[in-house]
Amino acid sequence: MKKLIALFAVSAVASTSAVAGVALSGSASVSYDDNGSAASGTSYDADLSFVGTNGGTSITIGMDVDGSGGTNTGTLTSGSMGLTGVDLSTKIGPVTVTADMFNEASIGTSSGGNDREGTSAEDTGVAISLDAPIGDATVGVDNSGNVTISGSWSGIALSHTSKSAGDTTTASGSIAGMDVSVTNKAGATTWSLGTTVSGVALTLASSKTVTATFGLAGNTMVVTSVPARATASRVTGVVGGVRGTRAVTARASYATVAISRSLTSGATLAATYKTLDDSLTLKASVAF
Repeated sequence: MKKLIALFAVSAVASTSAVAGVALSGSASVSYDDNGSAASGTSYDADLSFVGTNGGTSITIGMDVDGSGGTNTGTLTSGSMGLTGVDLSTKIGPVTVTADMFNEASIGTSSGGNDREGTSAEDTGVAISLDAPIGDATVGVDNSGNVTISGSWSGIALSHTSKSAGDTTTASGSIAGMDVSVTNKAGATTWSLGTTVSGVALTLASSKTVTATFGLAGNTMVVTSVPARATASRVTGVVGGVRGTRAVTARASYATVAISRSLTSGATLAATYKTLDDSLTLKASVAF
C-alpha cells in the first residue's frame, strides 16, 4: 500500500512539473452591428495563446479558434481556424536568439510608408543579437549588422539603431506630467503626447489621431478622432528600408464614441458608435 501511495505521489509530481512551464490565456467576443443604413449583422472572435518556458527559453504560440476550420497554409484567411504566430526566444550566454516561424498575413492600417505592416512572405526569420552594458548604456548588435545603443538618463529613455536602410532614433519619458514619445525612422518623424486633465486621459499623435478616455457613472468612455487615409499601392520586397506591404484603401475621417462596463459575470460590455457609417456596435467580450 505504501508503495502504491508513493507511486501516485511521484506521478502527481511528474504531471505538475510537466505543465508548470506552460501558461494558457485567451479571449472571446460576440458583436452585433447595426451597420448604419446597411443590413445588420453579428460577428465573433476567439483566440488562444500558449506560452511555454524552460529556464531562459520560451516559445509563444497564438491560435485563432473561431473559424470553420480548413488547411493551414502558413497564412490565416478570414473565417478559418489556424495559427496566428509561433515565436521562439532563447539565450546562449550573452547572445539572444529569436525565431519567428510563422508567416502572418498582415494588412496595413494607414497610408504612411514606414508604419505599414510587412507581407506574409517576409514575416519569418531568425535574429541573433548581442547586448553588452557599457556604463549607463547598452550596446547591441544583430546578425544584420544593425548596431543599437540604448539607455535611460534623467528619466528619459533613448535608443538609436544604426542600419543601412536608415537609422532609427526613439526618445520617451514624462516631462512636466506629460508622457512624450518621439521616433525618427529613416528621416520620418512620428510622435505622441499623453496627459491627464481633470481625470480625463488625453492622447495626441502625429497621425492626427486624438483620443480622450474618462470615467462616466462607473463606465469607461473613449472618444477618438481618426484622420482621413489616402490610397496606398501594394509594395513588394523591401524598398527604402520598408518591408513589402498590402494595398491600403482610401477612407474618410471619422470619429468613434465607445462606452464599456465590466460586468459581475467577468465579461465586458461595450457600445461603440462610428460616424463613418452611422453604425452602432454592441460587443460582449471576456479575457482570461
